[in-house]
Amino acid sequence: MAEAVKKEEVKSKGPLGKLKDAVDDKDEQMAILSTFVRLGILIWAGGILTLNYVQFPGMGEQDKIDPTFIASVFTGVLATFGVEAGQKKKNAASSGGGANISKKDMEMLIEKATQAAPAQTIRLEQAPMVISPGTPPKKA
Repeated sequence: MAEAVKKEEVKSKGPLGKLKDAVDDKDEQMAILSTFVRLGILIWAGGILTLNYVQFPGMGEQDKIDPTFIASVFTGVLATFGVEAGQKKKNAASSGGGANISKKDMEMLIEKATQAAPAQTIRLEQAPMVISPGTPPKKA
């Protein structure tokens, strides 16, 4: 009698299976997957922004959307790739960024804030809370 020949089915691997075979390190796999997800979101946001301003012949007037959210997603994803999409200021000395403040200026600002409001009110929304110099009450 002839032996039964087993057919081995060759499963085609998807993109994730190919990624697992190509790269052994899990962290590197996640970094590559993360890059592709960010690229997908970047392409999607860029496409939506482009479609908001493009008119196709024969389609008539399209509804306009507020591009603020999509633009913020677009610039946020660009920032993850290290691209700064904002406009640069012409005079670097006039930029009011927090990184350009000196220690002396920061101390002066703290002193002025202390003089303007010497007391501070703190609102706690978690109860019950006891603030006293004694020992905390024992739980029963």
